[in-house]
Amino acid sequence: MLELHDAPLAPLTTFRLGGPATRLVTATTDAEVVAAVRAADADGTALLLVGGGSNLVIGDKGFEGTALRIATRGFELDGTRLELAAGEVWTDAVARTVEAGLAGVECLAGIPGSAGATPIQNVGAYGQEVSATITEVVAYDRRAGETVTLDNEQCAFSYRHSRFKADPERYVVLRVRFELADADGLSAPIKYAETARALGVEPGDRVPLADARETVLKLRAGKGMVLDAEDHDTWSAGSFFTNPILTDADFAVFHARVQERLGDDVQPPAYPAGEGHAKTSAAWLIDKAGFTKGYGSGPARISTKHTLALTNRGAATTEDLLALAREVVAGVREAFGITLVNEPVMVGVGL
Repeated sequence: MLELHDAPLAPLTTFRLGGPATRLVTATTDAEVVAAVRAADADGTALLLVGGGSNLVIGDKGFEGTALRIATRGFELDGTRLELAAGEVWTDAVARTVEAGLAGVECLAGIPGSAGATPIQNVGAYGQEVSATITEVVAYDRRAGETVTLDNEQCAFSYRHSRFKADPERYVVLRVRFELADADGLSAPIKYAETARALGVEPGDRVPLADARETVLKLRAGKGMVLDAEDHDTWSAGSFFTNPILTDADFAVFHARVQERLGDDVQPPAYPAGEGHAKTSAAWLIDKAGFTKGYGSGPARISTKHTLALTNRGAATTEDLLALAREVVAGVREAFGITLVNEPVMVGVGL
């Protein structure tokens, strides 16, 4: 294992923010990952797991402890069954499944980060979530001191949530297993209206896999959601806030507040979210509260392409970013009575 001391963490994150770690260890095999975790736990050392760094907000003071960079590799395809090592680059893995003619994750193209992070967040976009195709997650259970295999039900997936996110100090994901589909080169049914429109089809239709992937990549790039070192709109964590899920009663109160503020003819976005609940759009809330694309005058601003992304314009600090995030949260709460929740993991800081 490669070991560095007083190691910069900012270059390992898509925000390019945060101070150094006391110690940075890079593990390239599952055995090295487990050994590093066991060593930290035995010593009582704080441990930070780093994959693709696309979902981390690290404080300017850095991290006092061991940062473990998971750089394992492994892409194993057996028929429609896929196993990925946690350190595999997610968007590259999606491209390979499309090349293999297998459907199930093609609309998750372009999402930055590593494969091991996908079950933690139950990563989803454009009508697909990984929970629909994940069959098992192999993880090191720090509490039990052993490697375990959890099936889909045991992962307790829900919207941008899982058993792993609910208990972040317990599990270290090592491998993720998927069951994909052979649909003769066609995608899974297109569920997301924006994707269907861009493809010129109806929701529920199937299209060639490559077309689905390329269309999603273009849609994401248009919103600054595909990494590009030259584009500061992509110096972000993608969607900074999750879409709020409200009870029907709370949604009725919210709806009334929207009409009072914006007019009787304005209807807020509403999507099914399980019995007695509805999901609304965080991007819509942010925009209607007055935080439009490009909002801000400092080194941290809202993306010029998408209101849901907070960005580092090149010279920001984490505190600059957090000040903007807090301003947005307060503004949305004041306007609509809804408190936005951050999607990225906060390290040494909070809203």
